[in-house]
Amino acid sequence: MRIIGRLLAGLMFALLPALAGAQDFPAKPIKLIVPFPAGGPNDIIARIVGQRISELTKQPVVIDNRGGQGGTLGTDAVAKAAPDGYTIGIVNAGALAINQSMEKVPYETLKDLAPVTLVVTVPEMLVVASNVPVKNMSELVALAKAAPGKLNFASTGPGSLPHLAGELLKLTAGIDVVHVPYRGAAPAINDLLGQQVQMTFLDLPAILPHIRSGTLKPIALGTDARAPTAPEVPTTFELGMPELRIENWYGMVAPAATPPAIVATLNKITVTALADATVREKLAEQGLTTVGNSPQQFRDYIASETTKWAKVIKDAGVQTAK
Repeated sequence: MRIIGRLLAGLMFALLPALAGAQDFPAKPIKLIVPFPAGGPNDIIARIVGQRISELTKQPVVIDNRGGQGGTLGTDAVAKAAPDGYTIGIVNAGALAINQSMEKVPYETLKDLAPVTLVVTVPEMLVVASNVPVKNMSELVALAKAAPGKLNFASTGPGSLPHLAGELLKLTAGIDVVHVPYRGAAPAINDLLGQQVQMTFLDLPAILPHIRSGTLKPIALGTDARAPTAPEVPTTFELGMPELRIENWYGMVAPAATPPAIVATLNKITVTALADATVREKLAEQGLTTVGNSPQQFRDYIASETTKWAKVIKDAGVQTAK
């Protein structure tokens, strides 16, 4: 019994610094890494949420933009940071659940990162160019089947969510359309408006202005609920294609060895920030849906998304860098 007592006492003594650190956390500025350039959706989300976190903690939240390699560079910087809770990241679906199935990346998401919370989701919308003679999904599928390999779909690059969304549409509907990759959403939209390509899946906020102006035609939203900003557009669930669920998402992560007590504190602070009416309104204006769940729920979600897109990559025969 004495030996057990000494062991327990030793364990508690070893844990004291971590426990004390968790109680005092945060006691200095927090660095919030965004693995994309300033001005993009990832950056906007981080700044809205980071500002409220700063107000709640009375500590500055410093945004650190580290773009490159589809979010891989910045995400790796989070994974390799000191595990004290003072360097965290808000990262998208590609960097956390897709890139590792497309190419060799320097981290394993669920091994090298500690999920904190899912921050927001954003639906992907399927749209077609104004000259495509269809008004709905059934007409689009019929057109594609009548002319295999004649229609093109744009994406924001190989292995991007819009690319894999197009591949999932091909698998689900049994159609043959050709992938045309672009370096980002802007050039893809420009060629869609110029009728150089016929369709694309993109984040709803990126194409909403073109839907409202009538320069692009909406076909479906890849979710189970209609979007308040585009209530007239049916969902893939309504259209009998529930497997065509396609959402982009952004979540907060920390280095894997961050003490659980600090991860719990980060979770509590961030979920509180996401519950703020002003934060929710600002994010809704961007076409985003706030979430704010537990670290375990977010971990499970990352795992399911990773499995889902790895299967699409395999089934569609998407060429990878491995």
